[in-house]
Amino acid sequence: MPDTVKNKIQDVFNEPACGTNVSKSEQQRKKGCAKPLTPGAAAGGCAFDGAKIALQPIVDVAHLVHAPLACEGNGWDNRGAASSGSELYRIGLTTDMSELDIVMGYGEKKLFKAIKETIDAHDPPAVFVYSTCVPALIGDDVGAVCQAATKTFGTPCIPIDVPGYVGSKNLGNKLAGEAMLDHVIGTMEPAEPTPYDINIVGDYNLSGELWQVKPLLDRLGIRILGSLAADARYAQVAMMHRARVTMMVCSKALINVARKLEERWGIPYFEGSFYGISDTSDALRTMCRMLVERGADSALLDRCEALIKEEEAGIWAELEPLRPRVEGRRVLLYTGGHKSWSVVAALQELGMEVIGTSVRKATDEDKDRVVEVMGDDKHMFDNMAPRDMYRLLTEAGADLLMSGGRSQFVALKAKMPWVDVNQEKHEPYAGYMGMVDLVRAIDRAVNNPMWAELRGPAPWEEPITGPNALPPLSGACPVTGALAGREAPATVPASTGPAAMPDAARRDQGPAGFGGFASSQTDFEDC
Repeated sequence: MPDTVKNKIQDVFNEPACGTNVSKSEQQRKKGCAKPLTPGAAAGGCAFDGAKIALQPIVDVAHLVHAPLACEGNGWDNRGAASSGSELYRIGLTTDMSELDIVMGYGEKKLFKAIKETIDAHDPPAVFVYSTCVPALIGDDVGAVCQAATKTFGTPCIPIDVPGYVGSKNLGNKLAGEAMLDHVIGTMEPAEPTPYDINIVGDYNLSGELWQVKPLLDRLGIRILGSLAADARYAQVAMMHRARVTMMVCSKALINVARKLEERWGIPYFEGSFYGISDTSDALRTMCRMLVERGADSALLDRCEALIKEEEAGIWAELEPLRPRVEGRRVLLYTGGHKSWSVVAALQELGMEVIGTSVRKATDEDKDRVVEVMGDDKHMFDNMAPRDMYRLLTEAGADLLMSGGRSQFVALKAKMPWVDVNQEKHEPYAGYMGMVDLVRAIDRAVNNPMWAELRGPAPWEEPITGPNALPPLSGACPVTGALAGREAPATVPASTGPAAMPDAARRDQGPAGFGGFASSQTDFEDC
């Protein structure tokens, strides 16, 4: 591993804005944030996977993976990040390193050629080149190749040094942010900066969630100048240093970016959520207050309160007929990060009871918010084995499991509905409008009549009462041709074979002239 990557990893491990990191001893801090992986268990993604998740929503950039084919096959379009324009980010680009490339040392030449082909074919504003395990192990200098390609072709080629073996997905998120800080942020200037410019960091526009929030910002006159990386363009990342305030959405995955934006360019940041009515209102209030403190007109605060009042009144009126259908339902929430507390608050607003929430991948601040929202820490848990989850669902009398796709089979085994709240979901739940979508999804799940049928006894487990309900026999045996309810000879005499029979009798005896068996009057099992 190059020394530059080692130093960058150590820098990320020493993140001063992370409360968990600050509370560690020097020896613990050197170990970093990744927990040792259990053999045979799902690792939850490598560093390359985390970097691709964080940067792929930059939609007009060519994302070129320098690796054997399987890396890009695993990382391509792995979350439903939506775009309002370019679809270049969804094209899988890889150098497809072979054994010959590795043994003969052709990796750097192949990468340079791939960059040229990518620029010729797509003319992107930039090419992001991801260095993975294999090129890092054999010593390919991806940074030098990117520097040479940038000079030769005039298109920025950005090295993303994220070999998968260096750590977890969370570490990959941070290394991706470091690459943006080192090579992209601060390289372009906005044509007309305003006091209403903000950055949104840690949102990925999954299923178009940003589009449910952006109209609210438009009505307030707030512009998303920089984005990392929800529906972002390369220029938006390059101009992030000119925003006035940064909102950090996804917990601490990219806190290093928010902190360094404040240290280098004086841009303050806050952590907020757009899940739930009250959290959305709080995020808008905080954003407007900080913008006013940074030079925006104080009338922004009045516009914000008027908007919140209007939106909350409208959304509660829309939820009124739906709320009784979900009120009082008991939910087990198995997710992570900021959703461990933001979704809890949203569910409680609907009158639902959260019997437990996971805090895996959550920071100490996230856990404190869970305690604040739920009143205690009795219902918090880290990782939960499927059998423990099944037992909790059944013993606690849960009505619904809300989690990612990997846990849905536990819910099905427990014969209860499941709603996807992780990144693979196909419905947006952010903002005021998202609450209606969430309630409708819960309503469709818990009030589906199939669950009552599934939990009841099977038809064959119930005793038969009353007369036989089988329909009367009709038609002919498909083999012998014998008609239901008609007597037929058990055998056909040789002297009266099919050739000697009248046509009607031959039809009754079937295509081969064989008669039906004695039981043919009642069923065709003998056929």
